[in-house]
Amino acid sequence: MFRTRSSRRNVEGYLFLLPWLIGLVAFRLAPIVASAILSLMSWDILRPPHFIGLKNYGDLLHDPLFWTSLGNTLYFVAGSVPLVLILALSAALLLNRPLPGIGILRTVFYLPSVTTGVAVALLWTWMFEPQYGIIDTVLGWFHIPGPPWLGSTTWAMPAIILMSAWGLGGTMVIFLAGLQGVPRHLYEAAALDGANAWRRFWNVTLPMLTPVIFFNLIIGVINSFQVFTQAYVMTGGGPANATLVYILYLYQQGFSFLHMGYASALAWILFVIVLGLTAIIFRQSGWVYYEGAGR
Repeated sequence: MFRTRSSRRNVEGYLFLLPWLIGLVAFRLAPIVASAILSLMSWDILRPPHFIGLKNYGDLLHDPLFWTSLGNTLYFVAGSVPLVLILALSAALLLNRPLPGIGILRTVFYLPSVTTGVAVALLWTWMFEPQYGIIDTVLGWFHIPGPPWLGSTTWAMPAIILMSAWGLGGTMVIFLAGLQGVPRHLYEAAALDGANAWRRFWNVTLPMLTPVIFFNLIIGVINSFQVFTQAYVMTGGGPANATLVYILYLYQQGFSFLHMGYASALAWILFVIVLGLTAIIFRQSGWVYYEGAGR
């Protein structure tokens, strides 16, 4: 059947790839194509879809909740991404030291990032409770009046941003790997030149970590635009739409109001926004240093 052993091995290889290819087409490519088609239609699931062209996209421009959800999401991205990067780098610097039981400490810092999102959201909801929550209780020990947090249009989004630091474990591990890849001879040379700990961090550690910072920045921005569970479980988008983030609004349009075409248009607009912002970050990546690469 097969003329050569090579052709037989090629067929065997494609057969092994077939389950993955079927999954890729059925669960990735097909939904993407379907959503693009649905974004040009009006469909409420109960009746057959009908073509309306670019009307869904035009309606977005005049939808105040679209702009509110986009603004809330940008607020979350601008607050959570720098916070997680700074805290994760600080934790990685601490856990990069040869301390007793360092393996256990690293595990403790990483574990929260693998905890179920709904469980974490419920936990933080109780922590932010104004009367009996631990956060306002601790603030009360120092005679600081705690805000109503999730019940306030001013403090609800900062509360969710603060909660985002809970899952810094994955980012921390990547920073830790980057720190362990910094050549030791650079620190030794800096020390011989009289550089103190701060100068070694600023002139050796930070430049050598820029590729890792850049990677975590890109992943953090992409993930932050998809924030959903926290707002859905903790506030439902309230109070007064103060935490109505983009994915939550998309979910409401698609699964609460059954505006599947409109929800698909929202999804594609989000794709374009994230793609554009990622491209801008790549264009502004001149600050990233790659050892051995030509400048």
